[in-house]
Amino acid sequence: MKIIIHGGFFSESSTSQETKVAKQNALLRIAKDAHAFLKTHSALETAVYAVSLLEDDELFNAGIGSQIQSDGKIRMSASLMDGFAHKMSGVINIEEVKNPIQVAKILLDYDDKVLGGSGATNFARKHGFEAFSTEIPQRRAEYEAKLQSLGTGTVGCVALDSDGKIAVATSTGGKGFEIPGRISDSATVAGNYANEFCGVSLTGVGEDIVSGAVAAKIVTRVTDGFSLKEAFEKTFNELKPFDGFAGAIAIDKDGNIFHQDSHPSMVFASFDGVNEEVFN
Repeated sequence: MKIIIHGGFFSESSTSQETKVAKQNALLRIAKDAHAFLKTHSALETAVYAVSLLEDDELFNAGIGSQIQSDGKIRMSASLMDGFAHKMSGVINIEEVKNPIQVAKILLDYDDKVLGGSGATNFARKHGFEAFSTEIPQRRAEYEAKLQSLGTGTVGCVALDSDGKIAVATSTGGKGFEIPGRISDSATVAGNYANEFCGVSLTGVGEDIVSGAVAAKIVTRVTDGFSLKEAFEKTFNELKPFDGFAGAIAIDKDGNIFHQDSHPSMVFASFDGVNEEVFN
């Protein structure tokens, strides 16, 4: 049973040491909480649980604390993939929902598994998700001052349960100031993908991640016999010609954990019940 989570990127130039420590502590706490949850739940349930905790923490750009788009509204995206069942579900540009990843989980049981815009929001309301503002004062101040975000904030989790099943979940509050209707990578197979061999969650610049088909490539390569390290190396090398900005976390069927970023520094934490690791 193993867990690895990420919480976007950390920029030394724009974030204080105090915030860095807060993120380290929060990620390690959530990783350990999720691992404890994993002891009595499936990888799928645990991935949703971990990402929900990340969405609830305003330190991270997903759920509470999401970025504000150019028209002053917050729109979020999230997806979930069951590596055992080979099924993915997600919501794109959903509004006023506290935990988009939980809406994505409900969609796994529907034929129409990925919903966007007002359709996603209406689906959430019909299933008991009350209107909830995920805006925090910091995001409003950034918006009003028209401060351009780096656009690298997303949260994610990859979980391997005691039955050897892998699941992955990813959620984002967007890059900030984007054109309404912009689609991020988080609810696509480029940013969130898993099968019985491997699970991968991405953060970074969504357009770069989609252009590189990153998560799907890594999982496919592991399926075809690459080690995680080899799959990451080849896939990240393919980002270099266009200076692709991405960070990824993964677990394979043998319990190997791996993470890599193309630019410093993705924030992450992992825990297997004994060993822990957190970004430095």
